[in-house]
Amino acid sequence: MRIPRLLALAILCALGGAASAETIDVFDNHGGSVVAYDAHWAALAAQGVNVRIVGPCQSACTVLLGHIPRERICVTPRASFGFHQAHLPSATAILWNAYPPDIRAWITRHGGLTPQFIWMHAPDIFAHFHRC
Repeated sequence: MRIPRLLALAILCALGGAASAETIDVFDNHGGSVVAYDAHWAALAAQGVNVRIVGPCQSACTVLLGHIPRERICVTPRASFGFHQAHLPSATAILWNAYPPDIRAWITRHGGLTPQFIWMHAPDIFAHFHRC
């Protein structure tokens, strides 16, 4: 059976892209504008990046959980997520809606989003993400 050239080229490009996906290390990220982080992580997700959490990812940084598929995220023993309420209700809604249901449940069990940080770190983080 003969494979059309365009189809063969598309298959090779797809395989090459998957094999060479960039890995972004996240550490000591204190967040910032939720809207800016939301756009940033959406763009990186569209590129198919992998994310390695190697230290704190807090505040707006955590919006990555709504964009990067779980299988493309790994965590190290020093990884942590710091969740809290944003300054604007609309930004808090962006964060909350970005979190997968199991992460929202974890946050709720630990007091919900408030102005104070709630930290997810080992061993809890390993129940939600695979180790690097």
